[in-house]
Amino acid sequence: MAPNNNSYLIVGAGVFGVSTALQLIKKYPNASVTIVDRDAFDADSRVAASWDWNKVVRADYDDIIYCQLALEAQDVFNSDPLWKPHFHETGIFWMARDDYAEEVIRNYKTLGRKADLASVSVNEARKMHGGLFQNADYSGVRNVLVNKTSGWVAAGDCLRSVTKAAIALGVKYVVAEIATLTLGQNGECTGVITKSGESLSASHTILCTGAYTPKLLELSASETGVSELRAGHRIVAGGITTGMTTLNDSDFARHEKMPVGVQWYSTYAPFIGSLPPTPDRELKWWGQTIFRNTTEIAPGRLISMPPPQEDYNQWIVSEKLKHDIRHASHVFYGEPSKNWKLDKDAFTTSSDFIISPHAAAKGLYLATCGSFHGYKFFPVLGKYVVQMLEGDLSPELQTKWAWDRQRPDPARNPDWPRVEMRNYLDDKITAKL
Repeated sequence: MAPNNNSYLIVGAGVFGVSTALQLIKKYPNASVTIVDRDAFDADSRVAASWDWNKVVRADYDDIIYCQLALEAQDVFNSDPLWKPHFHETGIFWMARDDYAEEVIRNYKTLGRKADLASVSVNEARKMHGGLFQNADYSGVRNVLVNKTSGWVAAGDCLRSVTKAAIALGVKYVVAEIATLTLGQNGECTGVITKSGESLSASHTILCTGAYTPKLLELSASETGVSELRAGHRIVAGGITTGMTTLNDSDFARHEKMPVGVQWYSTYAPFIGSLPPTPDRELKWWGQTIFRNTTEIAPGRLISMPPPQEDYNQWIVSEKLKHDIRHASHVFYGEPSKNWKLDKDAFTTSSDFIISPHAAAKGLYLATCGSFHGYKFFPVLGKYVVQMLEGDLSPELQTKWAWDRQRPDPARNPDWPRVEMRNYLDDKITAKL
């Protein structure tokens, strides 16, 4: 293998950043690979979208490209000793009000993949899983997609394990908050400056910064005078509410073997979902309201971004958003939530990732915009980021994940952050994302 004299600075230790670091250090064991994140990888609480109790793992996509990539990732979850302990193949139960089930099944057939999946009638679905979903809201449901090969991953545990594996192979991990990018005399990106004033330099700076990305680019544009660094219309930071309840012995016994549940009402509203309980008996839902936090970052400069609090105030949830998550639990079981949390991510109008060089500065790259569906690709994201860095990404993916591309109207994107968080705040709450 030819020596690699490049250095890599990866900003953000979520699934995009850690997967990229692991892929780089495996491919180039002697390369300088550094992850920098505001939180320690083993911290009890983190702001990364990837840090969570559990995340859905599925290849049930009507977009055949993401279907294929998710199947590739799921193969790793099913076989690799690093990943396999964290994956739970519980199946998925997807209540569809359009042709979604048929499109997923068609994609599997087109890709030549066999799986235990089917489109079942509402009457049949009500009887499944011991009647767990018999009282769910089936209004307008045409059929239910049942895929027994989907499931969930213990997200925080998996992220920690893979980060440890990358560090063991030689990746450096720096805990620091980034203030701005730095540019050289020729406009190339040379690294970052932390809020404590430390400079970190590399030949390749890769932003895997999720919801913080628009703010970081805005601050960097202001600091360097290069306005083209700004994300502009490309990226919006958004958030959603999740609710959790701790099950008692009898309820845990009833829910322990349940699948991931999904309610999809329309093109104009997000999926509502429920995940099986963790070993600690925490049953989790997510709500139907995805919001943005438009803030004036500088005179006349408005962007959606996380609040300035150290933990993004992710544990402070308004009564209006608690009502949203109660509705989500009701459409599955009619059971109340006991705890609430605000999750956040970066979005594009199409829900496509951005894995691309930044057009405004040589040496600057992005691998972000999980749009609340990125975690399931964790095992393979780094493979495609490295392909992008080396100019080997397929033309199809280059176009799909480009920094500069024609972006669709978000009107038909159910997960687009449509509402302002300030409209869902209680008077006494000042947190906005």
